[in-house]
Amino acid sequence: MIRRSILGCVAAAALVVGSAGVDAQPRRSAENAAAAGEITPELDRAVRRGLQALADRQAENGSFGEGRYVNNVAVTAIACIAFMADGSVPGRGPYGEHVRRGLEFILDNATDSGLIAGEAANGPMYGHGFAALFLGEVYGMTGADDRLAARTYEALVKAIRLIERTQNDEGGWRYNPLPYDADVSVTICQIMALRSARNAGIEVSKDTIDRAVDYVLACQNPDGGFRYQTRTRDSAWPRTAAGVASLYYAGIYDDDSLNAGLNYLVITSMPGGNARRSPHYFYGQYYAVQAMYLAGGEWWAGWWAAVREELLSMQGGDGMWDDRGVGPSYGTGMALIVLQMPKRYLPIFQK
Repeated sequence: MIRRSILGCVAAAALVVGSAGVDAQPRRSAENAAAAGEITPELDRAVRRGLQALADRQAENGSFGEGRYVNNVAVTAIACIAFMADGSVPGRGPYGEHVRRGLEFILDNATDSGLIAGEAANGPMYGHGFAALFLGEVYGMTGADDRLAARTYEALVKAIRLIERTQNDEGGWRYNPLPYDADVSVTICQIMALRSARNAGIEVSKDTIDRAVDYVLACQNPDGGFRYQTRTRDSAWPRTAAGVASLYYAGIYDDDSLNAGLNYLVITSMPGGNARRSPHYFYGQYYAVQAMYLAGGEWWAGWWAAVREELLSMQGGDGMWDDRGVGPSYGTGMALIVLQMPKRYLPIFQK
């Protein structure tokens, strides 16, 4: 009943204000404004089980992933970011060795062109974006030793330069490192990588960011949701969550587009409803919780209480969260990143 009352308050506020947002004043992110009772004993236990279960899934070569996603750079990056969200960095912390081995795997798959992709990569710019994000977080947290730090820096700079030169005329990116097409999902992966690199002190082209923002905004529908490409129509909550988060990461903090997107998420996909049936559930919650965290206030407090309860109820007996499309390492990595947001360790989550 408590959870339902929280959801009802936030949803009602969204319905009343429409595209104007929950409040008209400049919002304060949750970075320095924690909600009451963010971390519970149940959460701690679930996270401990999940981290250990995920660690046990690491392959000998340092990678993570199952089935057709074996040796996948994106899944490996996500799993390692989950360990870093607990405070571990390469070579230091309870899962420092797992992060170090994952970092070595990512670096071994970084090419001279700057592209980071495994041998069987399909749509490599997805994996490239997540891998570059991971490198930015590692470099920003300065957890690598001297040798790894140098390799990380070199691979990160090359990865960012690849992103900059493969941006298409609309301002976005798509599956392959060629500037011919774009979709909002791949574009958002690159924005996250660019923000992480900039946080870590890497020079990033302002023009690249500005053009990417223009593309993301061009994909927003009148209902506040985001469509897949500028030429498609339908809104969907997972890419709306990603779209809102990416605007925050691009430096937009107060804009009608944010309010409209946040309202769309509350109305269509509040945790506790039908959103968990989405084939892109973990992807959507990964971005939605970031969007609400950056929005702060009632947005964060209501969404966090609901998604925490929902994810805890979804954890398997083996400690994992299974994504039916990509596999348990991916689902568990994403769930653990979401559940550890209140720890506030990762640089990317800082406003």
